[in-house]
Amino acid sequence: MLGSLFRNPLRRPPRQDAFDATLLGSAAIALPAPAGITIPAPCAAVLVDRGGRSRRLASGSRIAALDGETAWCVHPGPYTCDLVPFAGAPEIGLRVSFAVDASDPRATHQRFDLFLASEAGSAVDLAGFGALAQTALQRELAQGNLELPPCTTLEEWNTFRSGFNQLMYTRFGVTVDDCVPVDLGATHDYAALLEARLAAQAVLATAGASAEPTAALTAMPAEAFVPACEDARALRRLFLELPCLMCAVRMAVLPADQVRFRQHQELLRRLDLVSLSVGTMPALELAAPGQPLAPEEQLRRARHSRRAAAALDEAWALLARMKVAGEGPLDVLFDEADRIVANLETETGARRVTHEQDEVTA
Repeated sequence: MLGSLFRNPLRRPPRQDAFDATLLGSAAIALPAPAGITIPAPCAAVLVDRGGRSRRLASGSRIAALDGETAWCVHPGPYTCDLVPFAGAPEIGLRVSFAVDASDPRATHQRFDLFLASEAGSAVDLAGFGALAQTALQRELAQGNLELPPCTTLEEWNTFRSGFNQLMYTRFGVTVDDCVPVDLGATHDYAALLEARLAAQAVLATAGASAEPTAALTAMPAEAFVPACEDARALRRLFLELPCLMCAVRMAVLPADQVRFRQHQELLRRLDLVSLSVGTMPALELAAPGQPLAPEEQLRRARHSRRAAAALDEAWALLARMKVAGEGPLDVLFDEADRIVANLETETGARRVTHEQDEVTA
């Protein structure tokens, strides 16, 4: 009786139904999880602090987030999604089955956890993740880094599978279990897609003249907001991912050759300088302390941040190719690495300047 009178109602255990995990394993891969819940099986929890450091908790554990940590509940899968490898042929697809990779005790940073910390934002739904994987695949095929020719032979298919599997693991931290061609003609009508694009272009063309004055008046708040989001997202990725990328490049197995060693060390030195530049990047909206930057210059800065993030994607894809190349064509890979690092240097350097003419003379 006395115990019931003096029981503190604020010390009730957290309600387990406050977190809806029904979408996990089907439409969602990871969902933000509140502190205090018990991790349902077969999920795991990934907790990330403000500095991007992550840790995992197994199913059955209770999430006890430290100050500044963000928690996600992650279902390992497996998942299935359809990817379109060639944008010009949307009827031809690949049905991919994959699963989130288990923790590697040898790795300081788990790749999927890094993806959550730098790119997830909130929830990771299957459709959005499939779009990212499709973009990465299309880029590698368009650049000729992966090959998927018509009437693919068994050897060509195995080569493609090996490169694609490594790309998905290196870029996202997921393991591909199966990948088979599939006809998407029933859901992807290319003719209808082209007609919709032409109709949209016609509407824009006819409305362009009258819309310009209205757009000039209504677009100012959006211009001040969108570049900030793009810039913050890209710089967060660069800040968190570049150190992990450098660590992976440093651990890459290369032939015992003095020339290769010097090339390797020079790439690491340049990447380290890029990482230092990102870590000391000036604020988007300031030209100097207490001096605001013009909106058009903020937009220019945000574009350079976005291009640097695109070069970062290429760097992860190159690392995947290095892992499957072995003793292969390293001259080509090092040339590609030099190009990618040069793009990172150029775009991060241009992000620092305050005016476009300074960028030209830099």
